[in-house]
Amino acid sequence: MARSFVRSLPILLSLVAAGSARLDAQLIELKTVPIATGDQFLLLPSRALAMGGVTLAVDDSLGDPWVNPARGVLIREPLLLGSPTFYSIASDGGAGRSFPVAALFRGRRAFGGVAFALQQIVNEPARQNWIWLRPEVWGGGAQRLSDASARNIFAQGFVGTRLGEGPWSIGVGASVAGLDAVDGVDLLYANAESIDQHGTMGDVRLGLYRDGDRDRLALLLLHDRVSMTHDVSYLEFQWDTLTWVESVTRRVDENLDHTRTWGVQAAWDRDLRAQGWRVGGSATVNRKSHPKIPNYEIQNIPRDPGTTWAYELGVGVARARGPTEFGLDLLFQPIWSDTWQEADHDVGTSSGGVIRKGERTIENDFFFTNVVLRAGLSHEMGQASLQAGLELRSYDYTLEQRDRVAGTFRDQDEAWIEWSPSAGATVRFGDVQLRYAGRLTTGTGQPGVAFTPEAMADRAALADFIIAPEAPLTLQEAMVMTHQLSVAIPIR
Repeated sequence: MARSFVRSLPILLSLVAAGSARLDAQLIELKTVPIATGDQFLLLPSRALAMGGVTLAVDDSLGDPWVNPARGVLIREPLLLGSPTFYSIASDGGAGRSFPVAALFRGRRAFGGVAFALQQIVNEPARQNWIWLRPEVWGGGAQRLSDASARNIFAQGFVGTRLGEGPWSIGVGASVAGLDAVDGVDLLYANAESIDQHGTMGDVRLGLYRDGDRDRLALLLLHDRVSMTHDVSYLEFQWDTLTWVESVTRRVDENLDHTRTWGVQAAWDRDLRAQGWRVGGSATVNRKSHPKIPNYEIQNIPRDPGTTWAYELGVGVARARGPTEFGLDLLFQPIWSDTWQEADHDVGTSSGGVIRKGERTIENDFFFTNVVLRAGLSHEMGQASLQAGLELRSYDYTLEQRDRVAGTFRDQDEAWIEWSPSAGATVRFGDVQLRYAGRLTTGTGQPGVAFTPEAMADRAALADFIIAPEAPLTLQEAMVMTHQLSVAIPIR
């Protein structure tokens, strides 16, 4: 068993609730490396997207029902929606293209919605593994179509009803996705010849919503499941000093990646007596289990479990006066995550003891203190409106690692900030609404680790998951640019 590497625990954090407009409201994001993965799961339109994503004291009749199905009671009229979305990562870091279509329905008491999306993930040359540049192996370096792009399919729906004539409504929703590619996974297997991804993800949600005269209360229970398989191909060379390559053999490793999440959230907002002012708050708890974890590169060890408890407390304020609306959110996220390695056979320790098969050999304890700050502004001008906003995500964590085989202990602190300015505009042509939103994210890129003597022994690619880095992080920065164009047509 390799000892100098750090056990990696990937959690597909951004891959939850397919197509949801604002997933971070209920599923708390974990990141130990500032990787640029793009907005792969930003599919359906959101009124607040161009306003920095403010949520706690600002209503979003387009996005809220997909997050909490009971909020479908806020749907004003039946709508047909289309929202083509495109993102690209600088420095040839890849791109994605999505075409979602959706419909929202509203009756006297009942309401609902359905959505379907097709997506293409594009691998730029810089994201493909170095082996593609070897024409002597591939007969001129011709690229296989399956390695240039991949297809994902998403489906989502919800139904609900108002309970009697009172202020309460209830809703249930479900989503499912068939995935052939998740952006960023290729960085986990930096020396692979090819990576064949396939799997599913989905969730179910139960929501309650109370719409009072001045107060509104939303409750949500959800369960999310991610089940992916990575078939990773490696080329093994036997070198000859005269011919350079004597023979080439292929090895395929199957890696399973499973994550299960239970989450609950309570959100509340209230109209103040001061005209136009509103305050809001939320409390969220996620419990994540990780029963299957991939083996990365030379990390030839069993698939070991891990658990995460993530909490989020948020407060927001908004003011609407005349044609102008302003919103501000502040969220604090304390997170505890425990990951470990288990021995696949009896292992001797440096002190002369023995760790039995199935017992822990390395333990990683993470503690996060993340902070999210959002601000946004919208201004109406007759048949048009303009939006602008800014989101800051501050990541800060401490890793404490115990190696029971070597009898060592180390700790590591990492922190960075991601900036995401956004802007957009809405134009109404009669009863048809055309909306554009654009977002630029900086502070992310293609991370690695510094070359220390300990890190050079076993080096692994890092990606947008919870990973115990083996040395201080380095970063080759790459910006992410996202464009979303949506149209809403009333069904009358």
